Amino acid sequence: MGGTRVPVFLLVLLLAAGVGAACSATVRDEEASGGRMPATDINEVLRLHDDELVAIPGVEGVYVGLLDDNQTPCLKIMVAEKTAALVERLPSSLDGYPVVIEETGVIRPLGAR
Repeated sequence: MGGTRVPVFLLVLLLAAGVGAACSATVRDEEASGGRMPATDINEVLRLHDDELVAIPGVEGVYVGLLDDNQTPCLKIMVAEKTAALVERLPSSLDGYPVVIEETGVIRPLGAR
């Protein structure tokens, strides 16, 4: 009976350490994003900002996408050419959502020359 207490105690200790590590990772993630989750739906953020972004020379379009982790929603701005001046002019986040800039070249409607 005394032999089973040590492994159970170690198991509880290891589980507590794992939960603590997971909680601190979540806190770091929240701190990195300003400590808050976006309050507005990302589609609404897109609707609110798409006209002003597309009005910037060199911006071809804006859409909702995911970061490379395939989980985190973001706004993607398509640009004809990704220049330092254009990148500097565009936001790195909008209303709490990260912004990714993609070089797509000029986008024209089908049939346009």
